[in-house]
Amino acid sequence: MQTNSKFFDDLSRIVTGAASVAQGVKDEAQGFVKSRMEGLVSGMDFVTREEFEAVRDMAQKAREENDALSARLARLEARLAALETPSADAAS
Repeated sequence: MQTNSKFFDDLSRIVTGAASVAQGVKDEAQGFVKSRMEGLVSGMDFVTREEFEAVRDMAQKAREENDALSARLARLEARLAALETPSADAAS
């Protein structure tokens, strides 16, 4: 009976050791993949979220200013057209 217990104890140690080794290999592989991905990403021209949001806000403000200037230009052109139109009194 004692041999069976020793056998199972040894088998348990082997399985535990194999699981430990497998976990170590997994951690090492994850670290390698992570470092390779970070290297690839750092070599590309990505922007941070903060930079993207700042540029997006600037573009929105520029669109709003462009719309306001377009409306102002339309009003000024209408006024100019009204001034250039000969009046009925001048034609008589």
